[in-house]
Amino acid sequence: MTSASLHISQARLPRWAPLLVGVMALALAGLPALLSGWGVVTWLFAALVVFLIAMPVWSRLVEGRRSATDRFVTALVWAAFAVAVSPLVWLLWVVISNGLPAINAAFLSQSMLNVIGDEQGGIYHALIGTLLITVAAAVISVPIGILTAVYLVEYGTRSRVARVITFLVDVMTGIPSIVAGLFALALLVLLFGPAFRAGIGGSIALSLLMIPTVVRSSEEMMRLVPDDLREASYALGVPKWRTITRVVLPTALSGIITGVVLAVSRVIGETAPLLVVAGATDGVNTNLFDGRMTTLPVFIFSQYSTSTPVGYERAWGGALVLIALVMVLNLVARIIGRIFAPAKGH
Repeated sequence: MTSASLHISQARLPRWAPLLVGVMALALAGLPALLSGWGVVTWLFAALVVFLIAMPVWSRLVEGRRSATDRFVTALVWAAFAVAVSPLVWLLWVVISNGLPAINAAFLSQSMLNVIGDEQGGIYHALIGTLLITVAAAVISVPIGILTAVYLVEYGTRSRVARVITFLVDVMTGIPSIVAGLFALALLVLLFGPAFRAGIGGSIALSLLMIPTVVRSSEEMMRLVPDDLREASYALGVPKWRTITRVVLPTALSGIITGVVLAVSRVIGETAPLLVVAGATDGVNTNLFDGRMTTLPVFIFSQYSTSTPVGYERAWGGALVLIALVMVLNLVARIIGRIFAPAKGH
């Protein structure tokens, strides 16, 4: 008795088929685009529509209905991804192309003090102000946020006070930044008089915007800590406060640090509260409690308001530096998250 081997196979499109259909879609959509004077966005949209029709039809004729449906859904997913990413790519291109000519050593190391007209000026004073105000805001908001999260997770479970705090945190999440700036201004006016402007006011305003993010991120990270770890610590006779500091917080540390860095990235670009409370100055001020202090967003706003080519160039340069800072902070958050992430068993 002999045995025969059966080879069951189905016709498949070549791997370069999507590329071929994409090139043909661009060509077919390009003809009416040239004749009708369409813009680039309209041309790409028409090419996408042609691709979404042509690719599934070809797949249906060669591979069958299921493969055609799979290719259609895959094309939709990639199209949605491209639509979501294109504004970011366009934003980065515009900022880099307009801001890179302004970046040089003098621009990063000089301030705008005594700069007149088209003379060389820089963002050094704005960089110092941004770092000092943001660090002070983190010093204020991080302990408050983490301790609030500890209470919500470890002590106030299902209590009325915890529900009230959670509600207030949710309300603070939606507070406009200008409202936070007005609150900080009212506080400073109440304590020091109507003419008082200082960097610490900007730190207070930014801390109001940071606290909800820190609370939420820390709360979610601590809730992810398994209860088995807490119970094992209690079984060894360890008190609750030491369990929190030695078990819960170290286990959730990577997520907490990531949330803090993301909160800093969120507030570092705020303009309205800093313009109201901290004011603006052309020189370097390193004292948070005395005198006006300029930050990068305020510098960008003031330079763009001059309506001069040099002012526009400085504003774009400041915007590029600000985006670079935000990208560095997000990269640092990811690296810290990987370093402090708890080890996984195998």
